[in-house]
Amino acid sequence: MKAPTDLENLTDFFDRYGSALTRGDVAAVAGCYALPGMVVADSYSFTFTSPAAVALSFLGASPAYREQQIVAAHAQIRDVQRLSAALAMVAVEWEYLDSCGAAVPGERYRYLIRADADGPRITTVIATPRN
Repeated sequence: MKAPTDLENLTDFFDRYGSALTRGDVAAVAGCYALPGMVVADSYSFTFTSPAAVALSFLGASPAYREQQIVAAHAQIRDVQRLSAALAMVAVEWEYLDSCGAAVPGERYRYLIRADADGPRITTVIATPRN
């Protein structure tokens, strides 16, 4: 049996997550999170304790993607650090494609992932700016 945080499972998970983000499917995005969850950046942090709170925090993402004509998001997994049988810290660089097929620079994040019988879920997102 494969570990729930192996590269194949994580790739599938981030493919689903990226697809939900670019489709504006906030219910599917919310389903990718373990609760409670947290987002941390240099100038802010916030937590959410319900699927509705996760969905609400992503409502603005879809219009922003449409404005930039982003139609696809691909997660390039840069590093996976297994912390325990259920936890992994995953470094991801997002690559976006616009409606013309051109690459759009993406963001970098570290995701603390918890895996259980239902698969991987994001517990914490840490924004990691480009250097």
